[in-house]
Amino acid sequence: MAYEFITTEQVGNVLKVTMNRPEVYNAVHGPMHDEMSDCWDKFASSEDQWVAVLTGAGDKAFTAGNDLKWTAQGGAQATTTKGFAGLSSRFDLEKPIIAAVNGFAMGGGFETALSCDIIIASDQATFALPEVKVGFFAAASGVQRLSRYIGRLAAQEIMYTGRKVDTAEALALGMVNQVVPHAELMDAAMAKAQEIASVSPSSVKATKRVLNALNVTEGMKASNEYSREVIADLMKTEDFKEGVSAFVEKRKPNWVNK
Repeated sequence: MAYEFITTEQVGNVLKVTMNRPEVYNAVHGPMHDEMSDCWDKFASSEDQWVAVLTGAGDKAFTAGNDLKWTAQGGAQATTTKGFAGLSSRFDLEKPIIAAVNGFAMGGGFETALSCDIIIASDQATFALPEVKVGFFAAASGVQRLSRYIGRLAAQEIMYTGRKVDTAEALALGMVNQVVPHAELMDAAMAKAQEIASVSPSSVKATKRVLNALNVTEGMKASNEYSREVIADLMKTEDFKEGVSAFVEKRKPNWVNK
């Protein structure tokens, strides 16, 4: 499969994947979801790719998340069943992925980073789950992962308000592993990937296999599937339609609570 919306490069045993729609801040639409899902399928089956680094094209955005304009225009939806960016519902991948967050990671963009194993952020990065501002909620595992990683109390305030979190707060809360100067981001991410690639790949896969099992036994997988049911109900509401319309029209939404 030739990719149009992502680029890939292999460096030793490390696969570098770049979300490549900088003109829309690397927002993910249906075709891009499917390309990324195919990329992760191939990564999973490759004997020569042991670790991946995921980043976004340009200096402004890791990814803005869901391409709401594409959705509002009735664009083709993803066919993958593996979740946002082909990743958020993928609970059987046994190889680690490092998110190199080079700018803002919003909504599904932050959920994509949370679906990775390690998050290294540029000091210019910002994070948010702002779905509640446009009639959605963080249904691509954001509710589950953020509350698990930083604790429910802190996560609830961030998700209920949809506010932005800078790198200092993100590091203090444990939302990211490391913050580095912007110019050093990819070097830091690739160095961490090479560090992982220097140990036994079989041992790393065994470790992640157990972690994946925890996602099942502790209910994250089931909860993620339940999120899809809830979002389907939410999409039938007037507030959902209003949120998308207001975003596209660049105006304040008029919520009606139904």
